[in-house]
Amino acid sequence: MTRALFDVHTHFLPARMLRKVWAYFDEPGPLVGRPWPIQYRGSDEERVALLRGFGVRHFTALAYVHRPGMAEDLNAWTMGFAARTPGCLPSATFFPEPGVSGYVERAVADGARIFKVHLQVGGYDPREAVLDPVWGRLAELRVPVVVHAGSGPVANGFTGPDPFGEVLRRHPGLVAIVAHMGAPEYEGFLGLAERHPGVHLDTTMVFTDFFGGPPAPLLPRVRALGLAGRVLLGSDFPNIPYAYAHQLESLERLGLGEDWLAAVCWDNAARLFPGVADPGGAGLSG
Repeated sequence: MTRALFDVHTHFLPARMLRKVWAYFDEPGPLVGRPWPIQYRGSDEERVALLRGFGVRHFTALAYVHRPGMAEDLNAWTMGFAARTPGCLPSATFFPEPGVSGYVERAVADGARIFKVHLQVGGYDPREAVLDPVWGRLAELRVPVVVHAGSGPVANGFTGPDPFGEVLRRHPGLVAIVAHMGAPEYEGFLGLAERHPGVHLDTTMVFTDFFGGPPAPLLPRVRALGLAGRVLLGSDFPNIPYAYAHQLESLERLGLGEDWLAAVCWDNAARLFPGVADPGGAGLSG
């Protein structure tokens, strides 16, 4: 039996950009550093079909940018992809640049339900003044933002729990999903989630044989947060060096209980994105 899944951390990109991403993983650069054989290539249609075959009912088209002038065009593509792809959450991104508040507002007006930013790849400080009204507006609207704020695999001056923690202190209503549970600063990001009710953690690659995860003494806190609605399934599909099922097996072998697995794999995301989950999505399929 296979659980119905709500995966909040998947990637779909314009073909040219995706080829560049895959080329980077094929020849590991400083943010990869080891062989990373991507398992799922093929067309968008083929990869969507694979997700559905795995039991994924809802997923995202997360994109992020590393320089100014990219976000608006990328948002148009990801939003268009979601519009023509049942089950995909309308997804968008932003960068600290002039005009960022305007195009974030337009993305929300067009139906964006989730944003993604990558502090490590982008190399910017989340506390930049130009972003303050963006964080504030997203907090007001309760639109979640997936934030890669952890220092894995390579730190920069703006990763780790402290810089993003200051954003949360300024905007305590912000709904954030910390990618990869904030690896490798697991304890620090667990603490942020425990102190800020809008902070969630996603399981992307965490606990897999390839990636590792929080040490055993932290698992009771991971379980408690999951049961409180604050841990969500993520995968990084298609850019993963192992079978999709391995992420699920890695979560199951933690032994945190069927109630925890059900919450992480479906219930928590379904609650975070009201009106998205299809009525037949809960429970088990196939």
